[in-house]
Amino acid sequence: MSYPQLTRRKLLEGTAGLAVAGLAGCSAPSGSAQQQAGGDDHPGHGQEEPGHDTVSEPAASREVVVNTARSEGSTEYHFDPHVTWVEVGGTVTWRLESGSHTTTAYHPDNDQPRLVPEGAAAWDSGTMSEEGETFEHTFETPGVYHYLCTPHESLGMIATVIVGDPHLEDQRALQTMPENKSEEVQGKLEELNTIVRDIMSDDQHEEETHSDDGHGHDEATHTETDQHAEETDAHHDEETHT
Repeated sequence: MSYPQLTRRKLLEGTAGLAVAGLAGCSAPSGSAQQQAGGDDHPGHGQEEPGHDTVSEPAASREVVVNTARSEGSTEYHFDPHVTWVEVGGTVTWRLESGSHTTTAYHPDNDQPRLVPEGAAAWDSGTMSEEGETFEHTFETPGVYHYLCTPHESLGMIATVIVGDPHLEDQRALQTMPENKSEEVQGKLEELNTIVRDIMSDDQHEEETHSDDGHGHDEATHTETDQHAEETDAHHDEETHT
């Protein structure tokens, strides 16, 4: 399964690129059990839709739209966007647009495997059923957090919050794949892990590029100039002494 190049400034606006992977729509088409676990038919996802946001940089607050979209032969369950990035101490607000859903952390307090940082607080909205209903959670611990909709987890309604600028090699969410979950759920988690790694890798690359183009380049040029000047002075002193 291949993914388009993702950057921290534009995470597949409209999430059309992830529809092929089955993640963008979190769809449960009518038909076989295999199709219900996540088919490739996602009508309408080639267009921009409200809530299909871009991941640019951490913010103090973000909103995630939660909804059920129905079209002919298909029902799609959304956390939108699928990856959200906030600052340490930032707040995510989930707003129910349609359907009945939860936002529930992968945390032992919720009878789930831990796919959030050690020491991080759990959250569970309970079932939200009224249009416009909201639930919010403030993230005090940097890291990567996976979460789910309890009734629709098996249909791929899973998403992620990145908090701060975490070291990916220390993130349990990226390093641990729960064994007691179905292949469909594990596949969605791995897709999210891939997106997170790409976002953070591009972010680190931009910072390194900025450093090289700025102070790093100037410092190297300055060092070479000083060395040339010292060699010239030494040669001049030797000729004068001779």
